[in-house]
Amino acid sequence: MPFLDLLSAEHVCTNIVAADKPQLLDKLAAMLARDGAEQPSIAAALKEREMLGSTGLGHGVAIPHGRIDSLDKPRVALVRLARPLDFGSIDGQPVDLVAAMVVPEQNTDLHLQLLAELAEFFSHKEVVKALREAADGSALRAELAEFSRNRLKDATWTD
Repeated sequence: MPFLDLLSAEHVCTNIVAADKPQLLDKLAAMLARDGAEQPSIAAALKEREMLGSTGLGHGVAIPHGRIDSLDKPRVALVRLARPLDFGSIDGQPVDLVAAMVVPEQNTDLHLQLLAELAEFFSHKEVVKALREAADGSALRAELAEFSRNRLKDATWTD
């Protein structure tokens, strides 16, 4: 299932303010949780993955992600920060574009497919530029939709 199909309008936000990476991960967990009871496990999964190494790809982009046994389906969010944050990225640049996701523990293939798709999105300078210039969350999502429509047609999904 493509990232865009999982991305609801309420999970696309601009001008997110966070003091640091842990606070941002908590905010992302709150966005991805269905209720307050799920938030701690989602935050823990995102933070545990970051402890293995930064999910900052470079060029101001990060993809925090994790797997959680109790989820029934993947959940995703896309945010643009009001102020870039140090994310420990490979190139040392602060992050302002963040695509976050959590998937059910057993969905390893889908997890990897989503990561690959996001890496493809963010590898295109024109897409990243358009995401940074988008007026609001609606425009941000529309930019991803436009890129998805124009993607190579041989990108197949196995789910």
